[in-house]
Amino acid sequence: MTSDHADATPLHVTPEQFAETVTRALPYTPNDQQSAVLGALGRFLYPLMGGPAPTVSVEPVFILAGYAGTGKTSLTGAIVSVMRHIKVNTVLMAPTGRAAKVFGSMSGQPAYTIHRKIYRHALNTDMSPGLQTNEAHDTLFIVDEASMIGDNEGGQYGSLLTDLIQYVFAGYNNRLIFVGDTAQLPPVGCQHSPAMSIDLLRSMGLKVSRAVLTATARQQQGSGILTNATDLRRHIAANDMVAIPRLMTDGFDDIKIVNPVDLPEEIDAAYRRDGIDGTLLITRSNKRATAFNGAIRDQILYLDGRLQKGEQIMVVKNNYFWSRRVKGLDFIANGDIAVVDHVYGTESRYGFLFADVSLTLPDHDISFDAKVILDTLYSESAAMTGDEIQRLYTAIMTDPQLFSDDTPVEKRLSALRSNPYWNAIQVKYAYAVTCHKAQGGQWNTVFVDMGYIHPDAVGLELYRWLYTAITRARTHLVIIDDRQE
Repeated sequence: MTSDHADATPLHVTPEQFAETVTRALPYTPNDQQSAVLGALGRFLYPLMGGPAPTVSVEPVFILAGYAGTGKTSLTGAIVSVMRHIKVNTVLMAPTGRAAKVFGSMSGQPAYTIHRKIYRHALNTDMSPGLQTNEAHDTLFIVDEASMIGDNEGGQYGSLLTDLIQYVFAGYNNRLIFVGDTAQLPPVGCQHSPAMSIDLLRSMGLKVSRAVLTATARQQQGSGILTNATDLRRHIAANDMVAIPRLMTDGFDDIKIVNPVDLPEEIDAAYRRDGIDGTLLITRSNKRATAFNGAIRDQILYLDGRLQKGEQIMVVKNNYFWSRRVKGLDFIANGDIAVVDHVYGTESRYGFLFADVSLTLPDHDISFDAKVILDTLYSESAAMTGDEIQRLYTAIMTDPQLFSDDTPVEKRLSALRSNPYWNAIQVKYAYAVTCHKAQGGQWNTVFVDMGYIHPDAVGLELYRWLYTAITRARTHLVIIDDRQE
């Protein structure tokens, strides 16, 4: 009943019955704002629930914007459950593997990354790359963490958002819900989140409805994490961002501030309580992330050498090469966290250091062998620089062991595409990451680095950064800053 084009006939349900059924499926009594949103969603979804088919061919989109703690996750999970019960086909997607796994676990139904669902890839099919054929009709598509979707990059044709919309509405009578938090950081290079913008979506010829959840759900009101997130969001909404934020800790058990000198002891305690995979440190730059990762490996994990078995690493650039023989894995995404199962060996070649490893992607429950480039582990840039890529390119293209002097350029380029060194996965240690890399995921304990913030950095971006960072924490939030004690 949850496939893209199941044959079951949906039950006839009115918007009022839909709202009542979702209310009963919620683990709490909805507040007035949540009830109003359910009413609006019932009317939006009525054509999928036996209501009259649309008479005008205008693709319908619903934006469900909700701030941290307002219950949008619970609402979405209950909606998915009810749609399954009344036999309406529902497809769940999210921008990243981690976000898709979280979304699926909360909704009780598998969720896909957007890339995996809408694209076909040349390495995994005899067909040319492009959009998958969408045969779904009368189907509800829900995209979580939609604020992360960019409009100017990320898609095979330049815009992930445009490709997604084209895919969804290739079928008849489909409906699309974007779920997101507009107070979070927008995609890199964007001032705002394109998928959450009514004006942008309407300029694409879509019929857009929108609801915003701002009231903190009653069961969340004792959380220091959400109290501070709500306060930051209010400052953002009021355009009151004139000072470095000072967070509230008194009376809350889930948030505290530590001096940097006490950080090793605090991280060690978090690792013992929640595990390395349940703990994350978020900082503001790749340079600081590299420094934190080195200190954690040296002072807490007591690891030497470049890469060890059991380490957590993060992919920092999309890679389509090593996934081609892995069932269920179309590509290895920028931001995917992997665990090193085994290091077969390392070698220096073309002026860079490489390792052959076995990796597991916990968010996909998939393991595979690959070659990784180790130079990026300690680099202060986000990934390989343009100069480094050019050096590697030139070294491979002029390698006398691969090509003779008269080998045509076309033949060299063809060989380059299948060269394992050229296609080595770019990785960094994943104990400390930037906020954009953490977006879309949650960890039991999150450390947020607020040290050495220059006064000139105060403004909307800093407040959004801090809001996004602290809402990655499920149960414990630790602020690193000697000035706020």
